[in-house]
Amino acid sequence: MTIDFDAVTEILREAADTAVLPHFQTLREDEVSEKSPGEIVTVADREAEAIISPRLRDLLDVPVVGEEATAADPELVRALRNEPAAWLVDPVDGTKNFTRGEREFAVMAALVREGRTVASWILRPTEGTVYTAELGSGAWRDGTRLRREPAPAEPARMRGAVLSRFLSPRQREHVTAVTPEFAEVGAGAYCAGVDYPRLAEGELDFVLFNRTLPWDHAPGGLLLSEAGGAALRLEGDPYRPDDDRVGLLNAADETSWRTVRSLLLPS
Repeated sequence: MTIDFDAVTEILREAADTAVLPHFQTLREDEVSEKSPGEIVTVADREAEAIISPRLRDLLDVPVVGEEATAADPELVRALRNEPAAWLVDPVDGTKNFTRGEREFAVMAALVREGRTVASWILRPTEGTVYTAELGSGAWRDGTRLRREPAPAEPARMRGAVLSRFLSPRQREHVTAVTPEFAEVGAGAYCAGVDYPRLAEGELDFVLFNRTLPWDHAPGGLLLSEAGGAALRLEGDPYRPDDDRVGLLNAADETSWRTVRSLLLPS
């Protein structure tokens, strides 16, 4: 079945306009709660997912693995391995940024078939920008084709980000030690829906994640790879949302991936 990309985009825009943006910079204390230690959820997350999930099933009637639904029922994620197809939904990626009134958040969805991401959408509600990708067909920003140019060959000219929260103490120590080898190593946007487009468009040359929840990485991983970049596990194999390993290094191209991998990660 051919997926109507515009229809999915409109579903995400509707959710953003009716459930996310009305709460942006207006959240009350009772509209934010902790769903697990260190992980927060807002009324916007729940309301947006409640709009998106049934609408996606109207387009293609397969299981929906939503971030908030999975928090309530962790068994839902099994659909990525056990079902021929499934939707992924992240109703508000970058929730902490959202609660602080910062603009770096996104609404995201992806379609997974046989464990591989085959289509993805990233909407930046405050910018009105949408990124889409289709396996084997390319990546786009607002309908314009994205092609990632190769990164500089020299690490001293590379700019990247390392999400260190979930790294081990040894890994963090190593990253700190090798940071001077690069032009810049920041902490990223704390939002995969921002970091992946920045990498695909050339603002960053690499991004390292340790925790790789599928709704966070399936949309951006496909966007990056279809733009010509490399979204690879630390062992060197392509990212798949049905794989629950930790560690994911994304880079502008496979050559820079190997360079960054050799420097950034202890053997």
